[in-house]
Amino acid sequence: FTAACVVILWLQVSLALAAPALMLERQGVRAALRRSAKLVRGAWWRTFGILALTYLLVFLVSFLVSIPFGVVAVIADGTDISEFFESGGPSLGWPFLIITGIGEVVVSTLLYPFVAGVMALLYVDQRIRREALDLDLARAAGLPGHAPDTPRS
Repeated sequence: FTAACVVILWLQVSLALAAPALMLERQGVRAALRRSAKLVRGAWWRTFGILALTYLLVFLVSFLVSIPFGVVAVIADGTDISEFFESGGPSLGWPFLIITGIGEVVVSTLLYPFVAGVMALLYVDQRIRREALDLDLARAAGLPGHAPDTPRS
């Protein structure tokens, strides 16, 4: 079990940049997976740290935003607190489900773009570090001193 968890974690970090590679480089799925593994190679711990902090932040924000919706849902449903401690658990109705559903939509609206942005920035960062993408971008933008015929010092 432990070995499987280690392999899954290693694969998850190694293939984390596959979605940005798929979208930004317009490659196939297999090529994007290979590209992600290539970009992460040599920077696995750094990538792991960034992803761990990202998911910790996502967990905390999700928890903090969900608490008020959960409290309002319990109050709107009319569930008594003592029902939560009974062996059968509370019987939650439609008001609870609707309000917690709205809370989940709010959380998703806030956090999915954040995670996608982190992945895209991590992808661009790795491309800049490995392939001097910043010079190509400056050249494409026509910045002075970065023209194709400008000699580099």
